[in-house]
Amino acid sequence: MTFVQLIDCRTDRFDEMNRLMDKWVEQTKGKRTATHDVIGRDRSDGSHFVEIVEFPSYDEAMRNSHLPETGRIYEEMVALCDGPPVFTDLDVVRDEQLNVLVARAFFTAMGRTPPDRIVDQLTDDYVDHDPSYPRPVQGRDGIRAVLEGWYGAFDFSFRVDDQMAEDDRVCSRWTWTAHHKGEFLGIPATGQDVSMQGMTWQRFRGGRICESHWMYDRAGLMEQLGVLGD
Repeated sequence: MTFVQLIDCRTDRFDEMNRLMDKWVEQTKGKRTATHDVIGRDRSDGSHFVEIVEFPSYDEAMRNSHLPETGRIYEEMVALCDGPPVFTDLDVVRDEQLNVLVARAFFTAMGRTPPDRIVDQLTDDYVDHDPSYPRPVQGRDGIRAVLEGWYGAFDFSFRVDDQMAEDDRVCSRWTWTAHHKGEFLGIPATGQDVSMQGMTWQRFRGGRICESHWMYDRAGLMEQLGVLGD
């Protein structure tokens, strides 16, 4: 179970504390078990700070606390604070990256849901980047036309294999499997079962996808369709 530690403190020497944190990061390379660190300043009290440190588990947090470097940095941190920091230990009982859920739903729906419903998950000014396009596709109507082409050529589905999120961006690694049932780029239906792997980087705004960058092996797909050979 993921574990989070909140460190609540007051200091008028945040610049020094910030340098102290950089020092800890450098000294604990290859040793620390912390996976994510966020420090927030209270908007109503500029000397009040809360640090949020994430660990894979409570046991990993304890391993991190027992590092000699952590102990030394803690002593220096206390010296910079107006009083002893207050620690709150939390077991994470729910952790949802909301944009990740939207991205997963987008891929799950592809091939199984009509294009009109797929584009409902996109912003009006959506931009789609694909290395096989001569230029980016703009807007819902543009991407709807692209989807209709794929739907007409293949019965297909996506399997999401891995996802990572940062700020307003999500990257999904996926596997696409399909049955070639109609014309595709001038290639008549072959009845061939095909697959590709790829990744899609997506940016979100207001809970909808506003931009996508696609990377996949189209040459491998063409080879499976018998267009490219040795």
